Amino acid sequence: MFASGIGAKIMGPPPALSYSGCMSHQAASTAGGSDAGRRRKPQAVAAASARAHRRRKRDEEVLNAAARLFSERGYADTSVQDVADELGILKGSLYHYIRTKEDLLFWLLEEVHRDVEEILEEVSEAEGVDPVERIALYVQRQVLYNLDNLERISIYYHDMDRLSAERLESIVGRRRAHERFMAGLIREAQAQGLADASLDPRLLANCLFGTVIWTYRWYKPNGRVSRQSVANLCADFVLRGIVGATD
Repeated sequence: MFASGIGAKIMGPPPALSYSGCMSHQAASTAGGSDAGRRRKPQAVAAASARAHRRRKRDEEVLNAAARLFSERGYADTSVQDVADELGILKGSLYHYIRTKEDLLFWLLEEVHRDVEEILEEVSEAEGVDPVERIALYVQRQVLYNLDNLERISIYYHDMDRLSAERLESIVGRRRAHERFMAGLIREAQAQGLADASLDPRLLANCLFGTVIWTYRWYKPNGRVSRQSVANLCADFVLRGIVGATD
């Protein structure tokens, strides 16, 4: 298989990113001046760190609850009250974290992009691989991420268009970076004689993403095929289309 020999270079799903606090900023207190900060006692620093940790944990709980409900019921059929009930809090308490239900959807999609942008960065910096191997590595990493995050990926592709125009453009703009990256790798492979130069790189990139994306629709976590087997097969399938008639 084309994907054989590079599996060992896969580092597994990317490490969890520290949550940047899309919601926490609404609850966080204003920091003091730099001089005052330097004078804070160790106990005060520890207490502030503990509060920040609790805020991040609560933020994650809110997003996880929203993700469960959006995945099960659909974004349109989930209310802010539903999310509050899932968390066991009052609806008014949830508005301590958000302004509208759309905030939850947008922050979920932003979280997905933070994760997959880390994958893109790691793949782009991988050493000792040619463009074709780098493409395979990217496909494997992205497929593994999708299979490990089925709820969020399902929400991403089902409900992204429900964002307001400005937020939708922000998400689509971040996605274009991946499209450019893949098309560029395909051009490099063609220039080095590793891929069929008669094929349109952008069209091939679209086919690649179709293969990666659609796995969330049919993959069964407890099925007979392992997630790693699916990732390897997808990489092999993609490379056979890209390499084409060079053999």
